[in-house]
Amino acid sequence: MLHATGPLLTIDVAERTTKTSDIDDLLAEFIGGRAVATALAHERIPFDADPFGAENRAYLSTGPLQTGRMSFTGRTNMTGLSPLTDGLVSTNAGGYLSRNFAATGVSVVEVVGRSEELLAIHVTDNGVTFEEVSELAGATVPETSVYMAEHHELGPENCIAIGPAGENLVRFASVMTFDSRAFGRGGLGAVLGSKGIKCVTFAGDSTPEIEVTDVQKEVHREAATSDDLMRRQGTTGSTEFINDNFALPTRYFQEYEFEGIEGIGGDAVEEKKYEKGACSQCAYACKLPTRDEEAGIETEGPEFETVFSFGSCQGVGDVVDVMKANELCDTLGMDTISAGVTVAAYLKSEDAFGDAELAREVTERIAYREEGDELADLLAEGVDRAHEELGVENYTVKGMEFAAHDGRVLHGQGLSYAVANRGADHMYGGMLSLEYSGDLDPEGTLGKAERLVHEENRRVVRDSGIVCAFASGYVTRDRLETLLETDYDHLLAIGARVVARERHFNNQRGKDAGDDRLPYAEEVPDLERAIGEYYEVRGWNSDGTVPSDALDSVPASAIGASVVADD
Repeated sequence: MLHATGPLLTIDVAERTTKTSDIDDLLAEFIGGRAVATALAHERIPFDADPFGAENRAYLSTGPLQTGRMSFTGRTNMTGLSPLTDGLVSTNAGGYLSRNFAATGVSVVEVVGRSEELLAIHVTDNGVTFEEVSELAGATVPETSVYMAEHHELGPENCIAIGPAGENLVRFASVMTFDSRAFGRGGLGAVLGSKGIKCVTFAGDSTPEIEVTDVQKEVHREAATSDDLMRRQGTTGSTEFINDNFALPTRYFQEYEFEGIEGIGGDAVEEKKYEKGACSQCAYACKLPTRDEEAGIETEGPEFETVFSFGSCQGVGDVVDVMKANELCDTLGMDTISAGVTVAAYLKSEDAFGDAELAREVTERIAYREEGDELADLLAEGVDRAHEELGVENYTVKGMEFAAHDGRVLHGQGLSYAVANRGADHMYGGMLSLEYSGDLDPEGTLGKAERLVHEENRRVVRDSGIVCAFASGYVTRDRLETLLETDYDHLLAIGARVVARERHFNNQRGKDAGDDRLPYAEEVPDLERAIGEYYEVRGWNSDGTVPSDALDSVPASAIGASVVADD
């Protein structure tokens, strides 16, 4: 099997020491990316760790495909104990970091400890240096990039950084790269902030030699010649379709359809797009550099989830307002989904839907979290911890705010939200695409567990290779087998073992079936029975826990290979 190569680099920011460890056996077993980082996290983060404690660890990892030149591979994985969900979380970001990371010669970077001084850490193929950067305290993400360029001749493509939100331990703070690409969900920016890390840079000339098959040329050519709507409008291309035919959660999930969709949908975004944007080596170029000269705003995006969170969910119908909010979150370092939904909860409590200026003011206050600002302190904790005081419903699962795809209409996606180890995130199981397309009937939950297990496992493989989520029509099952030099069942079995490790880690922190719930469970038919089917397919106990002897001995049903002929 093709897998990442190179040692694990452990950086202790308290002691200012580093150590390299041979993890070849682990890489051969778990490919790279999310899978190997999860295996390390399960083994090395104490089950009783405080997400903001020195004992928590953050992992940055890449996969074997980042050493090739194929489209859809400009991504890097990040894994750690989430301050938002209190469980393991993995997230990945695009941009241009992945190949600079690979050029250092390491496969995984592990950060542990806590520094009393704010640090920049510089990782090269010649070693690691620590730089105290107290002058960057409170700096925005772009300001940090400018500092790195001026002092070290390193661009944002070499850097991961946090903004004020991460420094101030906002539970949904993101880690940013290339200024506008986010390791978004789960609050890992606050984990770096708790460790006193402002940024980490990567540079070198020691990319491992990993032979990637010529199928990458076919994928690259097809990506370059595709006429997909997504190449013009990114993920916003489906906005009007979802609003008109399914549901676009509106005004903090009170309504299913937004009357102002024309002002924030794909066409509105495309009108503001002024050039193509891409990730490293990718010819698909689905990114959205946008600007509005009259408003003086230039940003990248918004993507569909931000159109939802700062648009329909807040009752805001002007794409320029959504662009401003998008840029604010990127600059300050916050996940746009959790930030937008949390602010929407506040707008509901104030009966202030549609007030985009107030929404941006509150968003900025959350990130800076100034002393004495009780509202900022409250909202920085996220909806799960703030909803009672706000007097609104708790639209989260496992502490994570919902994405746009409504489980009250897409019942398989509702099931996915309920059982996902990561919480209410749309990328974990991905039933939504099957239900939108009609491949699965959106109605009902029973009988969907096997397909959900397959989708979860396949996403582990994708996040470990690493391949972009938007490559599914190009990096098919057969091509994935060729690229990673093994059969599909073997890859799905790796996925099942990773999902089991995530769940087992969370179980040790007291999480079980009681956490697999939806705030609108009564609107999703047969949900409890479907959750039971899911546990049975996975080979887990009926209380949602993983038997301690089942981390590697997963049943055939938990692999999920038989439910589809091809992807």
